[in-house]
Formats: sequence, structure tokens, C-alpha cells
Amino acid sequence: MAKDTFLNAKRTLNVRGRLVDLAVPRVMGILNITPDSFYKDSRISTVDDALRRAEAFMNEGAAFIDLGAYSSRPGAAEVSTDEELKRLIPIVEAITKKLPEALLSIDTFRAKVALESVNAGAHLINDISGGGMDEQMFQTIADLQVPYVIMHMKGSPETMQQEASYQNLVLEVIDYFAAKIAALKKLGVHDVIIDPGFGFAKTLDHNYELMSRLQDLQLFGLPILAGISRKSMIYKQLGISAGEALNGTTVLNTIALLKGASILRVHDVKAASECIALIEKLQQN
Repeated sequence: MAKDTFLNAKRTLNVRGRLVDLAVPRVMGILNITPDSFYKDSRISTVDDALRRAEAFMNEGAAFIDLGAYSSRPGAAEVSTDEELKRLIPIVEAITKKLPEALLSIDTFRAKVALESVNAGAHLINDISGGGMDEQMFQTIADLQVPYVIMHMKGSPETMQQEASYQNLVLEVIDYFAAKIAALKKLGVHDVIIDPGFGFAKTLDHNYELMSRLQDLQLFGLPILAGISRKSMIYKQLGISAGEALNGTTVLNTIALLKGASILRVHDVKAASECIALIEKLQQN
């Protein structure tokens, strides 16, 4: 099969001229520039705090740092485009200047935010809506030629939990990605990462069904991002808080790696890096 088809297994990303090898899974550290993200210890309010956290993530083994300025948790406050940019751009510029080796991912569903963030130095876009909340997003990604994370979600963060209904969950997720990937390919987007969207328009049982079938998403031959860190699928199942959910996160990250995940998006970079190191050692034997 031709090397430029989306059905070829893809082990590298072209990140603004830097080739990132995903043959060994990578860690994406979460840095929330918001006052209301569900896990309070991930929140950052100043440039200096962001620099300290980003540097710590890099020292702990993160390949990517995911910056988000608009909480996607149910009930989160509305954030204007201008406010989102006001929160993001100074931190993108500061990290780019101090930590030029850091690969910055921008967690946004807005094309304007994607464009201005990349122009400020960001390297990839992580879109929870898969282009569904801004019709300009796909063309913007094609113009920028940066890697793009498309996540599965139905509705919006405000409505998604009312839309957690499926005839066949895994098949519907696969159909969703098939359509999105075809549209991106038509526009000439070369580097796509798929995220099944744990917790987004999914019940507790849906999340575990999706985790049990995560390997099915390898049929696209694209990198898979697993974003499980400290989510309600862990703490609600165990009857604990998000602050107590690191052990459960590590268990599910291990399962995700064994089922083909290439990127772990996490709050706790050191734990995820150790998880990858042990799985890699296991798979060498």
C-alpha cells in the first residue's frame, strides 16, 4: 500500500520540521490555564507557574505539553475567544523562548485560537470537537500543516452527557473517525492522531467498553492518544476523588499501552513515563 495513505501504520509525526518517533509511546503533560478544570492541581494562573510546571514536565519525560484555556468539563464557564487567547498566547511565547525543545499542543476547538497559537510558536492542535464546533478548523489545520488530534465527542461539552446513547458504540466511533479522516486527507492534512474521547458523551460503561476495544482503532494505522488521567471513569468507579485517582490512572494507562496507544495525555508525567518504560521492557522479551 502506498506510503501516503491513511491506512498505513504511522509511527512518526512531522512537528514543524521535527520528526517525532512514536515507535516508543510518548507522554503529553496537561497544563490547564483555567480556574475551573476538574482536577484542581492541574490549574495554572501565571506565566511563571506555567514555566515551572512545563520545565518539570520536560524533566519527568514529557514529549508534549498540552495547554488548555477553556475547561471542557460539564458546567464549565463560557470563555470568549479573546479571553482564551489572552490566557494562552503569553504562555506559549514564554515556554517557546525558555524551553525551545518543548512541543506545545493547544487544546482548543476554535480555528482562530489554533492559528494564533501556532503563529506564536505552538506545534500541534488538540481539538475535542474533531472540527465539529468550528467549520473553519479543518481548513486551518491544512493551511498550518501541523499535527492534529481529533477526539470523538457527540454534541458539545454542555450537552454531551445527554447524548451518550449508541446502538453500537465502537462501530459508531469508528464511523466517526472514518469520515473525519477522509475529510482531512482530502484537504492534504498529513499528521492525524485519534483520541476516542473517554468521558465525552459516554457513560461509565461506555468508557470501559471503549477501553476494552481500544485495539480496534488501530485499523486506521494512525497514532492513538489515550486521555484517561484522573477522570470520573476512575474515581466514580472506585468511590474516590480525582485527587486519589493516580493509581487507577496508571492501571488504565498500562492497558491502553498494551492495546496500542502511542500517546498518554496525563496530569502526572513521571508516573506515565515509568509506565511506558516498564511496558517497553516487557515487550522486549
